[in-house]
Amino acid sequence: MRKKIYFISVLILVIILTGGMYFSLPYYVSKPGMAKELSPIVTVEDGYKEKGNFMLTTVRMGRANIYSYLEAKMGKYEEIYPEELILNQQETEEEYNVRQLHLMASSKLNAIEVAYRKAGLPINYKYKGIYVMQVFPGMPADGALQAGDRIYKIDGKQFSSSEKFIEYVGKKQAGDKVSLTFTRKKAEQTVTLTLKPLKQDPKRAGIGITLVDDKEIVVAPEVKVKTDDIGGPSAGLMFTLEIYNQLTKEDFTKGYQIAGTGTIDVDGTVGPIGGIEQKIVAADKAGAEIFFAPNEKGAKDSNYRAAVKTARDIKTKMKIIPIDNFNEAIQYLEKMPVKK
Repeated sequence: MRKKIYFISVLILVIILTGGMYFSLPYYVSKPGMAKELSPIVTVEDGYKEKGNFMLTTVRMGRANIYSYLEAKMGKYEEIYPEELILNQQETEEEYNVRQLHLMASSKLNAIEVAYRKAGLPINYKYKGIYVMQVFPGMPADGALQAGDRIYKIDGKQFSSSEKFIEYVGKKQAGDKVSLTFTRKKAEQTVTLTLKPLKQDPKRAGIGITLVDDKEIVVAPEVKVKTDDIGGPSAGLMFTLEIYNQLTKEDFTKGYQIAGTGTIDVDGTVGPIGGIEQKIVAADKAGAEIFFAPNEKGAKDSNYRAAVKTARDIKTKMKIIPIDNFNEAIQYLEKMPVKK
């Protein structure tokens, strides 16, 4: 009898422990990711080679279960975020992932534009349609469209920007129908929807989506940036440096291992990101010698200051360099001696 009770107790304990792995909490956990060399990711046609490396840095982010939550509580460089700080209002995890991939795509476009403009090369854009970023429950698009769908025709017409798309729909009233032609996983589909009043502005009618432009940049020489499933805009600065380095004869790495982070705007401004402490840890583990951190014009709570603090904590020899714009990064690299 005791053996039976013992066996049942152990079985229940195993079920509880196993279940804890699959029971999601309303939190997200982030931890140090990795530092990846950019030369295999970024390829400029007939681009120049480099002796060192530029590296992007990442954090690992995921929905918390009981074990990852407890681990993060005890881990020095792991962070816990309530889900409302990660997901937008009414946003699903799938829509969040689509948003992150779009931010990465936009980051790549900005990086290409900044690098090619700095190299004195022409830039053109080709508009392809709009991407669906979010579908609101209870609205006409709910169940018909998904985050990631690319709409390129409405009522058989193509538009030159998302603004034109919004303007066209905005002239219609609740009860009017629109026909949308879109692609999902490379397959073309068409759906007809009846417009409803928008919850945030009942005087206007719509289909209930948030959207962004789908466009591609046209440059010569051609450049390819393969990021697979890496999301977010934080690799913008490092993409720009890698692209520019392959476009120019001078090797700005000068033989060093150079990591960093920061968003990039089309004017070259470098913006702050999340998880700077974890990225410092990742870069140090990868052997980076220099790390570019967003300076935020010297703000007291800047990424740069947080990076310096973490570098001291982990006793790394890596140099932390404050950067406000792309040109500052280039100027620093120009003055840097060639590694012996």
